[in-house]
Amino acid sequence: MSTKRRSYESGHKPKCLVVIDDTPECDRAVYYAARWAKRSGGGVVMLRVIEADQRNQEWRGVADIMRAEAHDEANAALDRASGRANGLAGITPERVIREGNPAQQILDVIETDVDISMMVLAASAGAEGPGPIVTSTAKTAGAFPIPIVVVPGTLSDEDLDGLS
Repeated sequence: MSTKRRSYESGHKPKCLVVIDDTPECDRAVYYAARWAKRSGGGVVMLRVIEADQRNQEWRGVADIMRAEAHDEANAALDRASGRANGLAGITPERVIREGNPAQQILDVIETDVDISMMVLAASAGAEGPGPIVTSTAKTAGAFPIPIVVVPGTLSDEDLDGLS
């Protein structure tokens, strides 16, 4: 990453990035991020990534409909997560929808916004593993451009209140 982080410079404020997906543990990341933002005076950027499909030109009309539906679903997910953050901490998160490879889109959002100073993810408490985003991010954590906070999915609201 070549972009210098400016989160704590004059005229800037620190932000955390939260990837919004359909996993149950996503709420834990939203909860932590919202509480952190309120206490630190920072902000929250919520990212929803729509994984782009290979679109056949013969089916362009169908692909366009599917893309519109995916954007509607992404906006609905961001509405829910933003509403949750607002209800918890009285903040209005920034919302970003991207299309493509999730790992690449996460890095691109971080590169684009010099105020993002950390990423908050939540790990699944289930036996199937921590979840796809935590798993893929863990592989590159040593070279990741910002700190990553992984919130255990088993933590209650009270637990998170004490940590954020």
